[in-house]
Amino acid sequence: MARVIDDGEFFTLKLSMLEKVGGLHGNIKTAKANLIDITNAENPWQSSVLRGIRAPGTGIPYVILLGTMRYKKKKDFTVIYRRRPVDIYTFKDCEFERWIISK
Repeated sequence: MARVIDDGEFFTLKLSMLEKVGGLHGNIKTAKANLIDITNAENPWQSSVLRGIRAPGTGIPYVILLGTMRYKKKKDFTVIYRRRPVDIYTFKDCEFERWIISK
């Protein structure tokens, strides 16, 4: 299960081995200074939460969404399982604009 680790100066999105394989990506690290906001969403499958198309990664609608979502020269990284609520971390000046992570 993916989890966000706060070590004081950095946030690290720690992925399990299966999440790394399914999302075609390793752990992600960014400075805490880049954090803009942390919000929640009860239904992660809404168009207000998900943007763009998945590439690369794994996706089965309403079951699993692992990997990169690309849209308008921006990217989000998603780790969404079933219809569980998600935390949405929004960043500035990072590889990914948002991390969308199931609780």
